[in-house]
Amino acid sequence: MQVGPAAPDPHTRGMDRLRILAQANGFFTRAQALQTGLDDNAIRLALKVGVWTRIRWGVYTFTDLWIERDEVAQHLAAAQSVARKLGQSVALSHVSAALDHGLLVWGADLSIVHVTRLDGGAGRIEAGVQHHEGFCGDSDVVEKDGYLLVKPVRAALESATRATSEAAVATLDSGLHQQRFSRDELDEAFALMQHWPGALHLQFAVRFADGRAESVGESRARYLCYLHGLPAPELQFHVYDERGILAGITDMVWREHRLLGEFDGKVKYGRLLMPGEEPSDAVFREKRREDTLRRLTDFSMVRLTWADLYRGAETAAMIRGLMRRAA
Repeated sequence: MQVGPAAPDPHTRGMDRLRILAQANGFFTRAQALQTGLDDNAIRLALKVGVWTRIRWGVYTFTDLWIERDEVAQHLAAAQSVARKLGQSVALSHVSAALDHGLLVWGADLSIVHVTRLDGGAGRIEAGVQHHEGFCGDSDVVEKDGYLLVKPVRAALESATRATSEAAVATLDSGLHQQRFSRDELDEAFALMQHWPGALHLQFAVRFADGRAESVGESRARYLCYLHGLPAPELQFHVYDERGILAGITDMVWREHRLLGEFDGKVKYGRLLMPGEEPSDAVFREKRREDTLRRLTDFSMVRLTWADLYRGAETAAMIRGLMRRAA
């Protein structure tokens, strides 16, 4: 008697489909799990043995996928699951909407999802979701992938109201740099929101925001200079060689003090990697670039790291010393 191939396990097929959902959306729901043929006992077992991770009640993902995601990606998975569940009654807002629009955020509490009620519902914090009361006109809200969120400029300002001035500058810089909103749109939106709770300190952040800053590190470096009374740097300084060909762009320059400035984050060298390269190759190439820029300008250069930004007074003193020596 010839035995044919064993029939595929429906549970395996169900797991495969759920994994595809988790990879595409960041999560899957209990309802989707049940639709694949799994039952609640299978769900409990997957959670117990650690194959799945519960993001929220009734919302799951595969644990190996979850631990590969950074804090921002984990927050977005939770936020988008909330937005899809609550539907047209809410719009993602504040830091949740800012991140969904791709804005850079620093120092924010990402343990809470933020939504603004569109249906007149009461403000409250419930099951890890903060429901905000606030007027949202049709022009304040956009739709994305079947859920609603406030527009980028409003999201940036709302997020900034709950942040320090330094963090607010980073987010507003990001929105301007990515051209998610213009300077005029930022000023107009702030004029409407300036009397909202927590918005008083944004008067400085809105004025100080500069779309030439390309990263949180550059924004924080600018703020460090302001806070410690250093001259404001010029951003994205173009350096040309003897033939008039662009040799490089530095993050910052203090022309009067003959000093170039760069922010060195770990991510920076990762972005510089070419196929088959090691990080050391990118570091070496960056060192040669620095030597070229210093030769062409006859300026000194200061490189700032994340650690430098956390010891502002010491870093400011170091920069002053370099300015004195370069003058």
